[in-house]
Amino acid sequence: MTHQIQTATQKLVGEITLNGSKSISNRVLILRALMESVFPIKGLSNAKDTTTLDRMLKNLDNPLLDAEDAGTTYRFMTAYLAYLGTNQVLMGSKRMCERPIGILVDALNELGANVYYLGREGYPPIQIQSEPKSMKGGPLKIGAGVSSQYISALLMIAPLLPQGLELELDGEIVSRPYIQMTLNLMAYFDIVYLWSGNLIKVPAQDYTPKEFQVEADWSAASYYYTLAALSDKVNLQLNGLYKDSVQGDAIIVDIMENFGILTKFNKKGVRLSKKTTPIESFEYNFTNCPDLAQTVAVLCAALDIPAHLTGLQTLTIKETDRIAALKTELEKLGAEVVCTERSLSIKKGIDFNIVPPMLETYKDHRMAMAFAPLVLKYKELNFDAKDVVNKSYPEFWNDLDKVLNT
Repeated sequence: MTHQIQTATQKLVGEITLNGSKSISNRVLILRALMESVFPIKGLSNAKDTTTLDRMLKNLDNPLLDAEDAGTTYRFMTAYLAYLGTNQVLMGSKRMCERPIGILVDALNELGANVYYLGREGYPPIQIQSEPKSMKGGPLKIGAGVSSQYISALLMIAPLLPQGLELELDGEIVSRPYIQMTLNLMAYFDIVYLWSGNLIKVPAQDYTPKEFQVEADWSAASYYYTLAALSDKVNLQLNGLYKDSVQGDAIIVDIMENFGILTKFNKKGVRLSKKTTPIESFEYNFTNCPDLAQTVAVLCAALDIPAHLTGLQTLTIKETDRIAALKTELEKLGAEVVCTERSLSIKKGIDFNIVPPMLETYKDHRMAMAFAPLVLKYKELNFDAKDVVNKSYPEFWNDLDKVLNT
């Protein structure tokens, strides 16, 4: 279903309570399953990825489980099922079957699991035929340059392995804050670990079940920061965000200061305001926060700010090839974009005299949400899909309408 958004304002005023963090929610669901406990999780995300994971965890008797297009869910369930000792097939969408899983499967098999491919080597779908308690743990080397989700999947089962886990991260570590998020959440449940250089040690030990409160999603907040940067006046309250967040995307606070957006923390979350800040160009390495790259790329193009964004190597294996998708959609709007497999440069900004065509989302929630703030400049925008945002932020269009049309 296509979707049209409109606005007649240049002001950004109002209050939004953001959805719970999908990244935190997915990790806590796996941790709770590993503890075989039923402690309450408050503020759990209603993102499709999270509801998919919750459904799968409640249907473990099913010999065929389908993660659909949920990448984090697929990686976490692969490790969880291998640890549990099951005989199951783990399926995914067409795009999921194009996203690599080989590094994680190799690591699990080295630890004593029995996981093999039902199709192309190194890619879903997979068959898990592990015996209960077959995984012993111990030393393991894993490539750290493709996806931090592999590492997080291994870390969460690590304390329950008889020998724990000594995980050596080989090569450049991407999305480091997501690994730290996983370790911080494990520590909340009383797990002791040591991370020194490229070695993470997690001794064998038990988790302690306890009630948990999920933070609001800083990735979701980033789209309102773009709206703020494109607005004439800003007085916007975003509820549920923490100053001392475990989310790497909280760095959006610092990034957006470059564009004149000020963040004031309060008891409910943050309040955004704006000052005039001239900026001639922008450069940033997104290795630690790749989910913010689309947001910032669109903003720089909208403000006609020459930009060079690096550390984008993981974007090619997301819901779509996000680098290619950004280039295609921005160039439809008159921008000049130069890309490599690891970077994107804005050479010329968007031409707002061009009547915007239908914007393609490529079945990628972040493509839709990153481009949506451009409605402030165009007054009306059309997208090829509406429900795509359900993957991480089902209420996005409604919340956007609240601040733009009420």
